[in-house]
Amino acid sequence: MATTLSLPAPAKLNLFLFITGRRPDGYHELQTLFQFLDFGDELHFSPRADGQICLESKLEGVAAEDNLIVRAARLLQEKTGCPLGADISVDKRLPMGGGLGGGSSDAATALVGLNHLWGTGVSLEQLAQWGLALGADVPIFVRGRAAYAEGVGEIFTDAAPPESWYLVVRPPVSVNTGLVFQSPDLKRDSPKRLITAIEPTEWANDCEAAVFKHYPVIEKVFSWLLEYAPARMTGTGCCVFARFDSQVAATATQALLPPHWQGFVAKGVNRSPLHERLAVCA
Repeated sequence: MATTLSLPAPAKLNLFLFITGRRPDGYHELQTLFQFLDFGDELHFSPRADGQICLESKLEGVAAEDNLIVRAARLLQEKTGCPLGADISVDKRLPMGGGLGGGSSDAATALVGLNHLWGTGVSLEQLAQWGLALGADVPIFVRGRAAYAEGVGEIFTDAAPPESWYLVVRPPVSVNTGLVFQSPDLKRDSPKRLITAIEPTEWANDCEAAVFKHYPVIEKVFSWLLEYAPARMTGTGCCVFARFDSQVAATATQALLPPHWQGFVAKGVNRSPLHERLAVCA
């Protein structure tokens, strides 16, 4: 049986996020642009013949059966009838609740990685459809290409934004996404436009005002970053990012971070590091 397969679960950024309305069922219509980062978690898979899914790395406060990695593995077993199992461990680098898609990316890497390891031969399109049951952001990570997203985040158009360098900073707080989307301060009336025609000079995040009101420390980090480069919040937060023209400039600004703030420098990439690694494994 094959040896251990190690694959990245990259972070994502929402380079812009506009909310264009609210549906009767409570879901919000949006327009956004996803790009991956060459930074994220690393997952390690070893096949088992007994069908057991054993997650060796535990997340504090999350039962193993509720972990998206375990759920993704069981979903693939269920859909394909595969009798194999896996031992799975995670080198966790992405913060929970940071707006970087860490949990969704882990789930996508589990689907794509185990599909490869077990030889189940499911197409990426099918894996993305199944992944939607695990979370709205899982399909974008399965597809592995930078993309515009519309509707409630399920309608994709391939994109090729500039592959800039970013300094990403995580304020010391976790954002309650439900609270943000229920907030009366949330901007919900951005005009719906041809998404591919939205210029970089117009890029913004409609969630920022509501998040800043409930979490002033995020606004503080945002304002600090804005002094050095164009800055924005990703998703519903809490992470904020600033764009730089070079790794040197991003790293120099990172060195100025106050000691109680955590951050990292990464490059935006339009093809997921997950798929880059798998192409080498194939």
